[in-house]
Amino acid sequence: MAQLKVTQVRSSIGTKPKQRGTLRALGLGRIGKTHVLADTPDVRGQLNKVPHLVRVEEVD
Repeated sequence: MAQLKVTQVRSSIGTKPKQRGTLRALGLGRIGKTHVLADTPDVRGQLNKVPHLVRVEEVD
């Protein structure tokens, strides 16, 4: 299964509480923090909620 490397690139200050919760669910919380996640529809849906705050790279 493919992996996604997700990095937070923008602050969550000033964003909606649901977006902050989504970042926490993805394992992020600070600018520059990176987390490797499985490429599942659930994770893709979470990433679609905060595309302006994260950078996503595919890892094999």
